[in-house]
Amino acid sequence: MLVKKLSLFIGIAFLVSACNFNQSKKQKQKAEVEYQLVWSDEFDYTGLPDSTKWVYDTEGNSQGWGNNELQHYTHAKKENTWVENGVLHITACKESIEGKEYSSARLNSKSDWLHGRIEVRAKLPDGRGTWPAIWMMPGDWSFEDGDWPNIGEIDIMEHVGHEAGVIHASAHSKDYQWQKGTQQTATIKIADATEKFHSYILEWSEDIMKCYVDDHLYFEYKNEGLGESKWPYTKPFYLILNVAVGGVWGSVKGIDKEAFPQTMEVDFVRVYQKK
Repeated sequence: MLVKKLSLFIGIAFLVSACNFNQSKKQKQKAEVEYQLVWSDEFDYTGLPDSTKWVYDTEGNSQGWGNNELQHYTHAKKENTWVENGVLHITACKESIEGKEYSSARLNSKSDWLHGRIEVRAKLPDGRGTWPAIWMMPGDWSFEDGDWPNIGEIDIMEHVGHEAGVIHASAHSKDYQWQKGTQQTATIKIADATEKFHSYILEWSEDIMKCYVDDHLYFEYKNEGLGESKWPYTKPFYLILNVAVGGVWGSVKGIDKEAFPQTMEVDFVRVYQKK
């Protein structure tokens, strides 16, 4: 009986693995048919993130990034950002640094894009108090420029540790934003998001935004044609990868200080645009 149960378990595990592989393959085939690859980082090197592709963002540290966040984002610090074995690690550590209790990293892509398909394959941290994100802001915008949310924000993936496995996608603008509770948003439950890699995908055109986890479409926001206060997504946006700690959302149920360090692992980043 034990042998039969073991065989059944192995068989189920194989089917789940094959299903995930087929989903990834399906998405890749779709991208290759409709789009062409214009930018990527496969993290096929060892060391700090490629400086020709990424820049460290530290500008809002002293102001808690407008969200009362508790981390200090560092610059080129191995303990917070490191590439090894084909994977980018963005790690939040419990340490006193520049008046903050935690260190972490926030990477911005040096390139920006108007429309396209952005795919980031990642495994998320699970510690209570973590707030990892994969998101986009307008090209040439920085924290000191302000004017948020009028300038627009695209959230491909947000996750908070106290709601493990709940993935959020959102779009913020002057009229649609979280402070008013009017943001365009949706969620999906991915039970093993903190245990396995999944592809977090944005498809963005002049008419619509769609977000997927693997091949599961769960967020759609159509351009209503009512102007920039609702659709400021008419300019190039750059990509951001970060792991925040605490903040107005991340610390809603407190912070498990014993859970750190906490890491978001990124297998690859690929940007496609229509052929």
